[in-house]
Amino acid sequence: MTWTVLDDAGPWELGEGLRATPGGFVAVDLLAGRLYRLDPTTLLISVPFPLGAVAPIQDSDGWIAAADTGIALLDGDGTVDWLARPEDGAATPMRMNDGTTDPSGRFWAGSMAFDGTPGAGSLYRVDDDGTVHTAMDGLTIPNGPAFTSDGRTMYLADSAHGVIYRVAVEPSSGEPGEREVFARVPDGSPDGMAVDTEGCLWSAVWGASAVHRYAPSGELLTVFRLPASQPTSVCLSPAPPHRVLVTTATHGLAAPGPADGRVLTAGTTVGGRPVVPFRLRRAGSPVR
Repeated sequence: MTWTVLDDAGPWELGEGLRATPGGFVAVDLLAGRLYRLDPTTLLISVPFPLGAVAPIQDSDGWIAAADTGIALLDGDGTVDWLARPEDGAATPMRMNDGTTDPSGRFWAGSMAFDGTPGAGSLYRVDDDGTVHTAMDGLTIPNGPAFTSDGRTMYLADSAHGVIYRVAVEPSSGEPGEREVFARVPDGSPDGMAVDTEGCLWSAVWGASAVHRYAPSGELLTVFRLPASQPTSVCLSPAPPHRVLVTTATHGLAAPGPADGRVLTAGTTVGGRPVVPFRLRRAGSPVR
């Protein structure tokens, strides 16, 4: 692959959360609390707390977000309505990390300790009535999740342990089964992920200057090398000509290179699916 910088925005400290939406690609600069639309890069929303990932809300110009210590609804003007803040009052300071919707329109998002305390993180699921449920706990740095097109399989990385899990999900209820090891990553840490139209899983690999592509069996098919050392999330274009986008980070680098903290893109032969809008069918009573 020949990688190019998507545009001259950045460098970002911690680019994350790449998603293809009806209005184009979006991503966040997580620690800065900024949501951008890409190509060209335009600032959409800025909030005074970490912003892990977003998904559009169906029939709305707003977003559901994994943010700060919980799950929030964000209006285009930056108004914040909290559905829940489950990490408030935790034993160690926590923040939300990556998140996305499943094919049924539920939103899933993980949390982690700022200091990486082992097992302090959880995975949360937001149902269509706006209620927030703990789907999994005992995680350290959850990234993803990513879902197969039928919604029956969820992939979830625990970056700190170098592992990607596969979890069966009941599509009608969103209830997850037991997690099983899908792949282990001995060099670097698996980060943001996406499933392509052939059912293969792509994972950005933090610290390894690479993106991995796995078969549904867990076989590592391809290692794509990048000119940035800390890839963080990956997304594939839904429409041809197909391309892959990757966010990267400068966070923790003593001497970032010219591609670090940039959004990189390259042509590819396979596409992805756009993010499914969050389907909030019955408005609850968010807590501000």
